Amino acid sequence: MSTMVEAEATVGGIVNDGTLNTAQVQTSKKGFCSVRHGLALIVHLCNFSISTQQMNMSIAMPAMVSNTALPSPANASTERPPTDSQHNWNETLSEFKAMAAMYNWSPEIQGIILSSVNYGSFLAPIPSSYLAEMFGTKYLSGAGMFITSVLTLFTPLAADTGVIFLIALRIIQGIIQVMLLTGQYSIWPRWAPPLERSHLIAIAASGSVLGSFIILLVGGQLCQTVGWPYVFYIFGGIGCVCSFLWFALIYDDPMNHPFISTSEKEYIVCSLAQEDSPPGWTPPIKAMIKSLPLWSILIFHFSDSWLYFVMMSYLPTYISSVLQANIRDSGMLSALPLVSICICIVPGGLLADFLLSRKILRLNTIRKLFTAIGVLLPCVFFTSLFWVRSSFSATVALLILFAAAKSLTQSGAFVNFMDIAPRYSVLLRGLSQIFCYIAGAISPTVSGFFISQDSEFGWRNVFLLSAAVNIAGLVFYLIFGRAEVQDWAKSRQSPTSEQTE
Repeated sequence: MSTMVEAEATVGGIVNDGTLNTAQVQTSKKGFCSVRHGLALIVHLCNFSISTQQMNMSIAMPAMVSNTALPSPANASTERPPTDSQHNWNETLSEFKAMAAMYNWSPEIQGIILSSVNYGSFLAPIPSSYLAEMFGTKYLSGAGMFITSVLTLFTPLAADTGVIFLIALRIIQGIIQVMLLTGQYSIWPRWAPPLERSHLIAIAASGSVLGSFIILLVGGQLCQTVGWPYVFYIFGGIGCVCSFLWFALIYDDPMNHPFISTSEKEYIVCSLAQEDSPPGWTPPIKAMIKSLPLWSILIFHFSDSWLYFVMMSYLPTYISSVLQANIRDSGMLSALPLVSICICIVPGGLLADFLLSRKILRLNTIRKLFTAIGVLLPCVFFTSLFWVRSSFSATVALLILFAAAKSLTQSGAFVNFMDIAPRYSVLLRGLSQIFCYIAGAISPTVSGFFISQDSEFGWRNVFLLSAAVNIAGLVFYLIFGRAEVQDWAKSRQSPTSEQTE
């Protein structure tokens, strides 16, 4: 696989002074018509498919379980959706019984099933980071996309066979999905110019948000009309199509792409050469362990993912049990917050790049400001849900505001590892994924325990604990976070000096 060092030699003459002339910049900056933006769009579509496969169990769970409707609190919602929800709920349960099997899973078992996709995920990031650097992400991620999509097609069969088989399938699926989400980051050190990094990654990452939005929007409708197994059949099939697109259109670096223009190729290579941090795999482990800026990013990934996985796993159940909405409505209502993320995430990345390119704010300030706003406001909105549960419209409004503000973290701490160590971005992405999925394995299980112990105050405890964990991670990040390339991540002349750090 070509490296950026080889690419610099291939372009010839243009990288020697490490600068770009005006003509090169103007001819290579083609906005959203450039090959690099097209690449971000393909990654966006594949992230869309991965997200639907991660979320399909959350939306199908109320339809799969015969006792999902938890006892309503004494002062539960008095303002209802503009439908005859309880009547529709009873009709829905009857329809499910006729169309697909239902299972007598307790809230604890449901929490384990929802968490199981993350149980083995922390084992995959580091190996997948290494494999992506060794063999390239084109074939590694393409094969993983196809395999996880096929496993999605077999999910209904696994549920019929037994809960152990279902949990095992979800664990395997989670490991493969982590390989996809980690390996794709080997693309950006070779494709994303530093001044475009925030919005290119935001475009790719927004696919996950769009996937969550679509599965929540149509998943409940599919469950109610044709049966919950089709949630897995349809989105598993879409994943297979995305895997073929990945094989056909993704290339590991600009030098191997058959359709990229010479001017764009030169612009990308020269921009990355100025960073003096070509991709590499031999990391200075001791220096990384001692790096507080790195630990601030990893801890923030854990704390933010705790709240994210609680929301994504339990939002449909919360809406159906507390607000007494039927399965179809709960899915559609759960999708509304993701609309605001889809609207805000890419402009947030563009705003971050604008503030940086115009030198309005320092990069370190941008990362911390976006992260702080993306944590503090959502925590206020999230914890307020328990106290406005009697109002349907207020609950929906808070969820939308929560998601809109949360999208800013994508241009903050979530892209920060590309700032401190771009040459080790895949490895650091893998490390951050470990912390994300440890949180994902713990938080839904803990939430299921709280809810099963107390159907009323359990939700309050879930909201407060999630906000507390998220704010604790933010405080650590604000104190120790940095946005400049760290000494241990810079390119050096002597390989031995790097290994002995």
